[in-house]
This record gives sequence, structure tokens and C-alpha cells, in this order.
Amino acid sequence: MTEKSINPLVVDLDGTLIKTDLLIESFLGLVKKNPLYLINVFIWLLQGKATLKREIAERVDIDVEVLPYNDDVIALIKEQRRLGRRIVLATASYDRYARAVSDHLGLFDEVIATTANYNLSGTNKRNKLVEYYGENAYDYVGNANPDIDVWRSAANAIVVSSDEMLCRRAGEVTTVERHIVVEKPNIKVYVKAMRLHQWLKNALILVPLVTAHQLFNYPLVAQALLAFLAFGLCASSVYLLNDLLDLTDDRHHKTKRLRPFAAGAIPVLNGVILAPILLLSSIILAAFLPTNFMVVLAIYYVMTTAYSFKLKKLVLVDVIVLAMLYTIRIIGGAAAIEVAPSFWLLAFSLFIFHSLAIVKRCTELGGLKGGGGEKMRGRGYGVSDIELLYFMGNASGYISVLVLALYVNSDTIRTLYSLPEAIWLLCPIMLYWVSRVWILAHRGEMHDDPIVFALTDNISRITVILMGLVFVIAI
Repeated sequence: MTEKSINPLVVDLDGTLIKTDLLIESFLGLVKKNPLYLINVFIWLLQGKATLKREIAERVDIDVEVLPYNDDVIALIKEQRRLGRRIVLATASYDRYARAVSDHLGLFDEVIATTANYNLSGTNKRNKLVEYYGENAYDYVGNANPDIDVWRSAANAIVVSSDEMLCRRAGEVTTVERHIVVEKPNIKVYVKAMRLHQWLKNALILVPLVTAHQLFNYPLVAQALLAFLAFGLCASSVYLLNDLLDLTDDRHHKTKRLRPFAAGAIPVLNGVILAPILLLSSIILAAFLPTNFMVVLAIYYVMTTAYSFKLKKLVLVDVIVLAMLYTIRIIGGAAAIEVAPSFWLLAFSLFIFHSLAIVKRCTELGGLKGGGGEKMRGRGYGVSDIELLYFMGNASGYISVLVLALYVNSDTIRTLYSLPEAIWLLCPIMLYWVSRVWILAHRGEMHDDPIVFALTDNISRITVILMGLVFVIAI
């Protein structure tokens, strides 16, 4: 492209100007609003894609200000505007969304998009551009195979993709003026999206194996490890679903905006495909374990899905559900090796994880307070709630230590340990750790995920080692 070029520069939207797809994002927004809309989607689709896009656009808003824009494409547009070229946004996305993007950026002279009666994609887009500008009388910026038809009638092609084959195919139908290479998601990005570091939470599945003193019962160890893997795959499936449903809220968050789907590092369609694959893999593994484990896994999935859709927005319900989800992992571990879960263990788990869930909310509110905000997006809390949450979280943490003390004095412990009095040492250790967590949270020095904090904090690691030594002494 040179200063002499008078052809309008036509820019695609989905996957080109932005690193996402507005149809899929708006569909996810519709499902989040009400899952029953899935029935309507099939009916609308039977009437054509244009109808589907119109119906979704009438019900779902897209916050165009926080979309993951491609900086290289925007730089290209600005460069060509300085040369006096006419810039056109031509997209298969619905007209309402396209105009919102155009108004936000202020870079386009004209917008051509899907309307209620016309789906502007592939051949339809080429026909419309030829009608407007003529054959070989426009340059087109695109990113995918459907754009090949549009390039057939373009004077020049600007390819925005990591796919060299696409570039070659574009070169077969027109002149490739420029290739803007986008970063292809690698395995590390997918690992981040699946949050494999969060699988450590599933170590709770192994707790019943430890408390039942079955660490050297190798068949049971194998069952527990299989349960760990099944829970991990199930959890990753839900993490993907949660991130897909929370795209807008995450993009407004100072750290969550860097998550792969929110940042556009992974196409949202890939997440829509991968989430059910992970869930199916989890179910297949669970089929090799006792039936009760499959039931617990199903309850966990239903609860986490309900949390993603609705429960996380409800004040206090969200932190109670989070505590229950940790406790369900312990129940799942017991079901996997067919032992009865301990009342004391479940009570301790519920209170300690309720405390840590509140730590997470307090940390998020603390960051919001520092940024001048008043309400958390996608949550029911405000900055004014933080002091009350500090009180409730501390109380829940200390109750967990009380449960531990009562357990030490119970008849149950004497059947499991030769020196049960040594277990008393766990109480001051836990009391110290809980108190320290809350002091750090109050100072604003806590990671927004206390589990990640516990993994990276040296004193927390020392605490775990000391607790392990206490159990060894007691046995």
C-alpha cells in the first residue's frame, strides 16, 4: 500500500480488528443471562444466521471498550488514515455491535455489517463490497478461510493470521500486500486457561487416604490418584466455562483481564469446544471408580456450574458455596476409596475454607478500594462490606481451630494414633497460620487467591511441614 493507492481499506472485525468473535461472545452472554435461551437459539438458527444474530444482539450488550483489539491492525488503520484513505469496517457481526466498535474507535468512515435480512459473510460480503466499490477496487484486511472469497475481488490482501497456508491461498487469488502475524496459542497458554496450578486443591481428595492410614495400600492409592485426575479435568472444564461466561467482568479486572480468553490469546470457540471434552474425559475416568464417586463428581459439577451462572453473584452464598466445593473434594476422596468421611474432617474443612474464601473477597475489595471503585463487577459486595467480612472470616478461621481442638479430645482419635496428645500441637500451629493470613490480608499483602499464596509463601510451606511432623510423631 502506498500513498498513491486510492482504494478504500476494508477491515474485517472478528479475529482481525479484535482477537475474539462477537457472535460467540454474545451467544455466551445470552446463555449466561438465561440457559433456557438455548432452545430459542435453535429456532432462530433455523430461520437463518441473520435472524440468529439479530435476536441475540437485541438481548445481549457487548462492552466494546474492553474488547481485545489487535494493536497491529489499529496501527495499520491509523497509518492509512494519515495517507487520506477511506477506511471501512465490513463484518459478519451484527450491525449494532459493529457500529458500537466504530463509534468507540473513531477510525472508520463507513460500516457495513450483518442486518436483520442479510448475513454479511463470505460470498455475501464480497458481493456487497463489489456492489459498493467495484471489482478489484478495494483492499481487504482479513484473517480466515471465509475471507478467501472476499480477497478474490480485492485489489490487495492484508492477512492477519499465524497460518502461512492462509497467506499462500490468499496469494493465489490476489496480491498479498502485507502479512500481520498474530501469536498462535501454545500449550503453555492452554495450561494457563485450564489453571493446572489450581489442581493442587484436588490434593484434598487424598486427605481421607491419609487420615484412614492407607498410604501403603497401593490399590487404594491408585484409586485416589485416578479420582484426583478426574476431579482435575472436571475442575478445568468448569474453569474454562467460568472464564467464557465472565469475559466482560474479567476484562475490567486488573489481573483477570490477562486470562487467555479475556485477552484474546485463545479463540473463544476453542474454549467452547475444549470444555465439554475435558468434562467427558473426567466422566470416563470416574467410570472406573465406585459409583458413589461418580455421584459426588456430578454434584461438584452441578454446584460449580450453578456458581458460575448465578451463585457467585449472591452475597455470602458465594463464599459458603466455595467452602462446600472444597469439602466436596474430601467427600469425593472418601467415596473413591470407599471409606466413611470423618465428621471432624468435614467440619474443619467447611470452616477453614469458608475463611479462605472470605480472604479472597476481602483482597479483591481491598484492590477495588485502592482503585477508587465502590462495587465489585459480577459480585454482590461493595467496599463498605470489607470490615464486616474481615470479622466473619477471622471468626470462621478460629472456629476451624476450635473444631481441631475438639477432635483432639474425641474418642475417635485414640483409635487412630498411638500418641494422640501430640495432635494438640496442631492447634497453635493452625492458630498462628490463620492469624497470619488475616493480618496479611488486612495489610493488603495477600494474593487474591489464598491457595496460590499458600503455595508460594515460605512460612506456609514450613507450617505444612511442621503439621506433617506432628502427625508422624502421633502415629
